[in-house]
Amino acid sequence: MSAYDFEAQTLDGKPAPLGDYRGKVLLIVNTASKCGFTPQYEGLEALYRKFKDRGLVILGFPCNQFGAQEPGDAAEIANFCSLTYDVSFPMMGKIDVNGPKAHPLYAWLKGEKKGILGTEGIKWNFTKFLIDREGKVAGRFAPTATPQSLESAVEALI
Repeated sequence: MSAYDFEAQTLDGKPAPLGDYRGKVLLIVNTASKCGFTPQYEGLEALYRKFKDRGLVILGFPCNQFGAQEPGDAAEIANFCSLTYDVSFPMMGKIDVNGPKAHPLYAWLKGEKKGILGTEGIKWNFTKFLIDREGKVAGRFAPTATPQSLESAVEALI
């Protein structure tokens, strides 16, 4: 199994098979518009613009499971990302990343690359998973890891 075996939905509700990104390096991030880490959108966009022509795709997955920090609907999220941070990387529909309704992609990601002390649960917004060109999880990064701090890890896979 690989990341390419999963499907998500875009913010506007269209199917988004991850197989469409086969051969790319993916950075999958659970996002929120009202979080202390929300300014990372700026760094994620900078990382995306720097490496997109070399095969990096960032996928943002809005999630409202942490402090209800993503209360908006799809239109509000899209508007916020576009107007506030000029986000041009793909944003997916809002999902759960933990619990019984966790998106299957996140259930798989957490099992592939556990967190601190072997925990699987996502602890907060802006947890990042780096996926190599074969669709395998190459790294898991805490919310405190800035997008800039991931440049060397991305560069190694590009």
